[in-house]
Amino acid sequence: MRKILLYITILTTGLIFIGRLFYLQIVDTSLAIRSQDNAIKVVYDYPQRGYIYDRDGKLMVSNQPSYDVMVIPRNLKPFDTTEFCGILNLSREDLEKKLDKARIYSPMLPSVVIPQLTKSEYAILQEKMRKYEGFYIQKRSLRDYQVDHSANVLGYIAEVNQKIINENPYYISGDLIGRAGVESYYEELLRGVKGVKHIQKDRFNRDIGPYKNGIYDTLPEKGKDISLTVDAELQAYGTKLMKNKRGGIVAIEPESGEILTLITAPTYDPAKLVGRKRSPNFTELYYDTIARPLYDRGLLAEYPPGSPFKTLNALIGLQEGVVDTNDKFSCNHGYAYGSRGRKLGCHAHKSPLDMIPGIAQSCNAYFANVYRRVIEKYPTSQEGMDVWNSHLKSFGLGDYLGSDLSTGRPGKIPDSEYYNRIYDYPTYNWYATATISNAIGQGEVLMTPIQLANMAATIGNKGWYYTPHILKEIDGKPIKEEKYTTKNHTTIDPRHFDPVVEGMHEVYKSGTASTLRIPGVEIAGKTGTAENFAKIDGKRVQLTDHSIFVAFAPVDNPKIAIAVFVENGYWGSRYAGRMASLMIEKYLKGTITRTDMESWILSHSLEEEYAKPISGEPFIINQ
Repeated sequence: MRKILLYITILTTGLIFIGRLFYLQIVDTSLAIRSQDNAIKVVYDYPQRGYIYDRDGKLMVSNQPSYDVMVIPRNLKPFDTTEFCGILNLSREDLEKKLDKARIYSPMLPSVVIPQLTKSEYAILQEKMRKYEGFYIQKRSLRDYQVDHSANVLGYIAEVNQKIINENPYYISGDLIGRAGVESYYEELLRGVKGVKHIQKDRFNRDIGPYKNGIYDTLPEKGKDISLTVDAELQAYGTKLMKNKRGGIVAIEPESGEILTLITAPTYDPAKLVGRKRSPNFTELYYDTIARPLYDRGLLAEYPPGSPFKTLNALIGLQEGVVDTNDKFSCNHGYAYGSRGRKLGCHAHKSPLDMIPGIAQSCNAYFANVYRRVIEKYPTSQEGMDVWNSHLKSFGLGDYLGSDLSTGRPGKIPDSEYYNRIYDYPTYNWYATATISNAIGQGEVLMTPIQLANMAATIGNKGWYYTPHILKEIDGKPIKEEKYTTKNHTTIDPRHFDPVVEGMHEVYKSGTASTLRIPGVEIAGKTGTAENFAKIDGKRVQLTDHSIFVAFAPVDNPKIAIAVFVENGYWGSRYAGRMASLMIEKYLKGTITRTDMESWILSHSLEEEYAKPISGEPFIINQ
């Protein structure tokens, strides 16, 4: 029995050893991989990033060569740190920190020590690299901006962080990735594909040639060139007009949904975020919490839309059958409502007015009556509010437009649930007069400039729009994505748009923008002035009103729809109206004939207005 037990023990032990050897040699390849890692060096060949052009083929972004000093900590040998630091203008303490960080990341994988050498640094170091074993120079390409504007559209590239490396195996330490704007949204198109070289090393860790004659090597694939929908010349002109002002300009081609301009102010030269000074420059921009140059007001700023919103209430009133174009309403410097003698004020004009002059003169009383009729058509205010909300949602309001832009905000279109919560319904009931400010684009309604521009395009198209987008072509081929080539229809019948378009045309002919006409161009527009509040020292203070303007032209076959929003710009025609008219003329005619308006805009600044919360100077209200 003991002999049998001994045989069984020996046999079992033998089988365990054989099984373990089989696992180590056949199944588990980790030792082979580790051995291979020690014998093979992987070198990446970075591709050229795709170029970016405007809609007319003008080059906006190209590339320039860049050289990074890389280190593989495991391969380091003693070297002259004084000389090395002297060449790179680096302190010994900083070098030690960078090497420690590289060891923590991986002793066997490359890490960046010094990014983006200058040409003189590269020339000196290249001659002496043989003295610094474990270091090597990695060639990459940085962006070379051909324009000094459009930073919010283009975005920038920066080194990947550890979170990105963990989430996406394509990237390793030192790689660059698009951040913000087009660079971010179309990263996979623009970046291309890295090439890989496998270098065989001998037992002394010296390179001896391609591993297996290079059968595993791959060539880099250049990133795809893309053409944007923006007009670089128009973009530059709008940026010039917005100097010393804050706000946004968005222009759209109504027949395609292509974004012609996307301007935010203040802005910065995109070249500031290239090279060794990128980090301190970005920090400076990021911590400018007053001007906020990194904040894209065209996409992110949610403002009360003011009087341009009246056009939508007119359309809803016609669709709901509560008003026709001949119905007239009186205006005695405003609209009185409620039992406490409240009044929605209005400027002086002829009275009574029907729809077309009501739009042209921007009569608050007219649209307060229309709004009340819409809400009060239904048995309860809740039902009326939700019908009103549904019509507005069909214009793409109160939600993200779904564009190919890397950022954005949904704006706000209130519904019955919102007001039930605000007024503690059913403990307290609420009626149309409680929300009457919605009639004139104030109250709880919020829109972004791109939503305002899309609204203008939709009215110009008489009831439909394409989803706004910024990409036009990829390697010279037009985009065919269904999302951007499918019409979105509103809930308003096309026939109802004619009187509203006529009213907006009358704004230029005899209304609030009659001084802004452009010779030879028929424009439909709408001025807007929105109240502006802010908290200063914990108190809600009314600041100088915002200036708003929307327009499209030509009236009969719109080629451009535009929205201009100027913070603290007094009233609609003062700043925003002038800018919109100039932008339309620039795009349609290529030249400016209204040099009087151009000179006025270029010579006027709102910086003193923006400084008033600090300076204590009084704000200009309802001018």
